[in-house]
Amino acid sequence: TAELNLTADLQTYTRPHLHFENASSSMSTVPTIKDSEDQCKYRMDFPCLGVCLIINNKNFKVLSTRFGTDVDEAALKKTFETLGYKVIVHKDLTKKQMKQELEKVSREDHSNNASFICVILSHGNEEGIEGTDDTVKLEKLTKYFKGDECKSLIGKPKLFFLQVCRGSKLDCGAATDSDLIDARGLPITQKIPVEADFLYAYATAPGHYAWRNAKNGSWFIQSLCETLLKYKYLELMQIMTRVNRKVALDFVSSNSKKELDGKKAIPCFTSMLTKDFYLPK
Repeated sequence: TAELNLTADLQTYTRPHLHFENASSSMSTVPTIKDSEDQCKYRMDFPCLGVCLIINNKNFKVLSTRFGTDVDEAALKKTFETLGYKVIVHKDLTKKQMKQELEKVSREDHSNNASFICVILSHGNEEGIEGTDDTVKLEKLTKYFKGDECKSLIGKPKLFFLQVCRGSKLDCGAATDSDLIDARGLPITQKIPVEADFLYAYATAPGHYAWRNAKNGSWFIQSLCETLLKYKYLELMQIMTRVNRKVALDFVSSNSKKELDGKKAIPCFTSMLTKDFYLPK
């Protein structure tokens, strides 16, 4: 379900040439185990934890209204503010506006920020993610945060959480408790960027529906918020694995239509992070 690609910096230590008459002053300090471990963790001791940008598309020109998404927005705002992020919310953005807002945030100075988070709540189809009027590919939104575009976030974690459909398949042995299918559910086939220090977490596996309950919100976002707060002391990959487990085991669809009843789901995340991500204590 997840592809984890963690790389740690390797350092080669060469024994310095020692002069007999002053050997003690030429000795170098061997790094401790703790020093090596710290090099494998993202720095989180910046003045600010970072920005959490939430794009909540509920009303569309053609597609159905995403009832329940406001419940997700409220949970996300509360969760990330509790964790220490500066939360910015935008509602019902067109394709052009989505690109403009992400570009605007990317051009801000993030020098004092430890990370960046973006959450998109919307419909999805085979071309990508839906604005209120048209479809935009994920890579067109994330490109602004690549190292050559956003210098102040180089080497810092950039996390994208995506509550969108990725296909029309239904899983007869996964988890969900919903009475509403999210969007028309055509497959998303955009290519995931390979640049370092990005994480993409999807509500569902490729080709499948993303489930959302009109009253209680989506399975993925609600599970993400609960798990982030409950296990905030764990490394991010461990947290995301627990999100997968919660969605897979705790949810199943309940619908009057037989073909939509008793269905399950499993989130999916792809990591290009190069270090361990721990929220500050």
